Amino acid sequence: MADILQVKNLKKSFGALKATDDLNLSVREGSIHGLIGPNGAGKTTAINQLSGEMFPNSGEIIFDGQNITKLPIYKRAKLGLQRSYQITSLFPEFTTLDNVAIAIQAMDGHSFRFWGKAREDKSLIDPAMDILRQVGLDQLAHIPVTDLAHGQQRQVELAMTLATRPKMLLLDEPMAGMGQTESRAMMEVLRPLKGKITILLVEHDMDVVFALADHISVLVHGHCIKTGTPDQIRTDPDVRAAYLGEG
Repeated sequence: MADILQVKNLKKSFGALKATDDLNLSVREGSIHGLIGPNGAGKTTAINQLSGEMFPNSGEIIFDGQNITKLPIYKRAKLGLQRSYQITSLFPEFTTLDNVAIAIQAMDGHSFRFWGKAREDKSLIDPAMDILRQVGLDQLAHIPVTDLAHGQQRQVELAMTLATRPKMLLLDEPMAGMGQTESRAMMEVLRPLKGKITILLVEHDMDVVFALADHISVLVHGHCIKTGTPDQIRTDPDVRAAYLGEG
């Protein structure tokens, strides 16, 4: 399949610190692509530049055939490039269903309706329920999100992102703060998305990355030292020395 994302010679410096150092990266459409690296490797800075929260000093970002290097966040979102964050951000006073319906409402361009009527709008509720079934939360649709476990709240956030009908997701530590059971539940939500939505996955849980990713890129000091399949990355001596450890 063709590459939906191409990062070419991306550079970003903060004074003498090179946070992104001549970064090159290609992500195939429909794949799950892992981005790993030790703390301080530049993963967050790279994601910030891809999402539009930060502009590079030089280099190019090509998404779906279009140069988006200088586009603001909202224009990238309209093109289908969406991001989730390490910190959960929801509407705590609303239910699980309300949160997803709000995302659909905003995406469809009629977000100025009074919410009382919107709750009865089948054009919002039906697709919101479909998405909740997709992430395994349909039985919790009418529960306030404040009553959900942390892992379930992260699943709601993913559902809200899916409601925007993205072509590609930038997932920044989706398993952050989760226990093993919650992480496995999130992994089973992400797995069926393979082939439907392109995902760039930044994650510290190596079991999750190696289980889900089609390809993995390893970032060290803002530079990609290796890209390959999980088996290739797992056995590569340079990767083991730089990140995974010799043991």
